[in-house]
Amino acid sequence: MNLSQLKPPAGQKKADRRIGRGMGTGRQKTSGRGHKGARSISGYSKMRGFEGGQMPLHRRLPKRGFTNIFKKKFAIVNVGVLDQLQGDTFDPGTLLAMRVINKIEDGLKILGTGELTRKITVKAHLISAAAKQKIEAAGGSVELIAAK
Repeated sequence: MNLSQLKPPAGQKKADRRIGRGMGTGRQKTSGRGHKGARSISGYSKMRGFEGGQMPLHRRLPKRGFTNIFKKKFAIVNVGVLDQLQGDTFDPGTLLAMRVINKIEDGLKILGTGELTRKITVKAHLISAAAKQKIEAAGGSVELIAAK
C-alpha cells in the first residue's frame, strides 16, 4: 500500500447539494432563500452589530464623555477643618475615627483652604503647597506617607 491508494471510508465524503438546477431537484427557483427580503439577494452581508431591526446596542448607548478607569480618588480635608478639631496630630486613621472622612480611597490629601492658628502635625499621602506653607508657618510639621 502507498499514498496513492488511500481513500476515505465509505459514506464519509458526500457530494454538495446542487441548488437552482430545475424543478425536479427539490431545491429549485428560490434555491432555499425564500421570497424577497435582504437575505434573498446575492451579495447580502449583515452589518456588524445587527440586531434584527432593533436599534443596535452601540446606537442605544450615550456617546458623551469619558471615564478614566485609572483615576485616583482621595479623601480631602482642608487646613481650616483641622484647626477646629481636638488634638494636635492628624493622620488618616485618626481622621477616620473622628469621622472627618468616611473612607480612605487612594489616600488622604490636605488642601489649604481656611486659616490655621495653632501648631499641628499632619501625616498624609498628598498635601498642597498652600497647606504645607500654612502648617509650617504656624510652627507645625508635615510628613508624607507612601502611596498605596
